[in-house]
Amino acid sequence: MSTWFITGASRGIGRELVEHLLRRGHRVAATVRDPRRLDDLAERYGERLWRHALDVTDTAGVEQVLGKAFADLGRVDVVVSNAGSGVFGAAEDLSDQQVEESIATNLTASIQVARRAVPLLREQGGGVLVQMSSMGGQITFPGFAIYHATKWGVEGYFEALAAEIAPFGISTVLVEPGMVRTGFFDAAQRVPVSEPYRGGPADTPPPPVASMPGSRSGVANAIIEAALSDAPPLRLLLNSDAYELVTTAVRERLAAFEARKESAHAADHEA
Repeated sequence: MSTWFITGASRGIGRELVEHLLRRGHRVAATVRDPRRLDDLAERYGERLWRHALDVTDTAGVEQVLGKAFADLGRVDVVVSNAGSGVFGAAEDLSDQQVEESIATNLTASIQVARRAVPLLREQGGGVLVQMSSMGGQITFPGFAIYHATKWGVEGYFEALAAEIAPFGISTVLVEPGMVRTGFFDAAQRVPVSEPYRGGPADTPPPPVASMPGSRSGVANAIIEAALSDAPPLRLLLNSDAYELVTTAVRERLAAFEARKESAHAADHEA
């Protein structure tokens, strides 16, 4: 039996992870803004579900709740930073508040959860840090620029962090799902495009959730298997759409770099 700490556990992939783990006999420390949203699971699984209210943008609260979970449970094997939000709209049309809130929730909070979790994992001799990213940390779509900014930031931060904390026996997994049938897209804010962008690339609504290929259950199962494996991968690219889109984008990016090889080397010399 392993013990997991999961943020954003009330819906989507977070909730699916909690349910899968409890059914398999593991212990889960689940954090949500309103713990009552997990009452049904508490009734079913009793003491194997530890709950606490948490707003991940409250850094002091993150430190307090993480510390309490490790103290109450004795050990936490896997920390999953899952909380996140989205906003659709042309980059210019977003309000300053929407930009700041997106960065605070998707990027800054992820960094702060990791910074508070690492010393606790190191003190107990190791563990696994799972960070929810997205195929949107490798590719982009018009109308979703601020989301991509946060996920590309997450990718860079955790790739560097992974090398720093590997000597402590801490593995890092960046989970990169494609479009998954969750409530994420329904909950995302939508900003109507202003006149200059109407009919352009940013003026395209997201596809219906029912048409998305990714399964919440499939994603949750893949995360659990990877985190509990003998060698957790740094990146876990999930769903068929993510695989096709990301691998195509990486090949195209590499080809573009290769096409400019001469100018790259020429910049080594004095003009």
